[in-house]
Amino acid sequence: MERTADSKTSLRIAIQKSGRLTDKTIDLLKGIGLRFDDYKRNLLVKCRNFDVELLLIRDDDIPEYVQDGVCDLGFVGANVTAETGANVSVLRDLDYGVCRLSLAAPKDGDIQTTEDFDGKTIATSYPKLTRDFLDKQELNANIVTISGAVEVAPRLEVADAIVDLVSTGNTLKANGLQELNTILESETQLIRTNKELSPGKKELIDKFLQRMDGHQQAERSRYIMMNAPKKAVPKIKDIIPSLNSPTVMPLADEDMVAIHTVIPIDQFWIVMEKLKAEGATGIVILPIESMIL
Repeated sequence: MERTADSKTSLRIAIQKSGRLTDKTIDLLKGIGLRFDDYKRNLLVKCRNFDVELLLIRDDDIPEYVQDGVCDLGFVGANVTAETGANVSVLRDLDYGVCRLSLAAPKDGDIQTTEDFDGKTIATSYPKLTRDFLDKQELNANIVTISGAVEVAPRLEVADAIVDLVSTGNTLKANGLQELNTILESETQLIRTNKELSPGKKELIDKFLQRMDGHQQAERSRYIMMNAPKKAVPKIKDIIPSLNSPTVMPLADEDMVAIHTVIPIDQFWIVMEKLKAEGATGIVILPIESMIL
């Protein structure tokens, strides 16, 4: 695939054309301010306000395209990169598309421990990772490579067990299977080619990462406002897990102040109880669109 005339400076980013990561990745790109035309109808989409073009391809192809320098960056599951063994660098773990690659077998079958896989047949779409795991465990099993509907392989007597991606585990249960081992914990990653990049591209990647980091930090944080007794400020400062020192402003009541700060969302409810115990009132929590760190 030939690069465009401005390829020495413009970034080409590979993303999954359709699948479980597509919408989340598009939402992330829109969240950091990238604007582009309808991505569902095109293979190559040029961003209107950032020197980036998106290449929409099968997720299995993304690590190789990035490895070979056809694309500079790629959004792909860690499971795919690990299976292909592509020579790329991981820039960020992205906290979505979280799943695990697991060994599973019929719940009431004769495979109940890791050792029971010895001599069995395992169906999977991940033969490399499966073989690597078996070798580490010093187990000898036959691997059957299939794509799609791996979980039905034992019922069809194609295999004794499977290795497949698991998120909630409901699909395994629906097919009478139980998880026995986790081979790999996976999530979406931003990967980068190890090919030499021009200074212009390196600068663009730095800007791109700054936007991404700010957006993701904002998603994990909330802006909090409250009124509190002036005498409680020292204790409240100790309670708040703020990114920086909170803003404290006087109110009409000289004994009260307003406090504004940013806190991690996963700590909000625990912090709120402590704040109320120190006399904080009118506590308001607001979402943050983006942050500059």
